[in-house]
Amino acid sequence: MLPRLTVHVKGTTGLLIAASIVLVVLIAFPAYRVFFLISVAIGILVAGILYLRNKYHPIREKDIENKRPLGLD
Repeated sequence: MLPRLTVHVKGTTGLLIAASIVLVVLIAFPAYRVFFLISVAIGILVAGILYLRNKYHPIREKDIENKRPLGLD
């Protein structure tokens, strides 16, 4: 059995590594560009809908039934 190669990164370094991998994949494989653009468009659309929903219909305290689900006081 081969040992697994693992790299542990956190925070900004991990974000930069992930962004660079996405950039390399988008440059290397043009077919992924369409999928990526569709995914980003759907993500922005859903984020906008959720933002507007929460802005104009915020959750009030009376809307929450069980305020302490773990029973902690």
